[in-house]
Amino acid sequence: MSLLDRLADAHIEAAAERGVFDNLPGAGKPLAPDAARHVPAELRAGYRLLKNAGFIPPELQAQRDIRDIEDLLAAAEPRSVEADRLTRRLRWLETRLHSSRRGRALVADGHFSRSVRQRLARTPSGDEP
Repeated sequence: MSLLDRLADAHIEAAAERGVFDNLPGAGKPLAPDAARHVPAELRAGYRLLKNAGFIPPELQAQRDIRDIEDLLAAAEPRSVEADRLTRRLRWLETRLHSSRRGRALVADGHFSRSVRQRLARTPSGDEP
């Protein structure tokens, strides 16, 4: 254990003895599941950094765009010029998503893909509820 680790442990123990950690919100309750638990461990820090800066991976943006276009298509008049334009855009986005390596992995992993779709459906900005 390095000097810095021992120093940090000593400060934490001293704070605990003073009762600094008493009455914290959520004390005694399990931690909420990590939103990025399905992202590979080596990518989590980068994804969190980008998310906190307001960016999302292009694959997730493509999935959001696909979901938005599907919603617009459901409301569009069938066989209209607008529906044809939306259908072409939808096919282009799906092809682009499936042709990227990360996009294929995202779509292929059913659990992760389902988790992402549910998360995007809950909040329009993709932020935690």
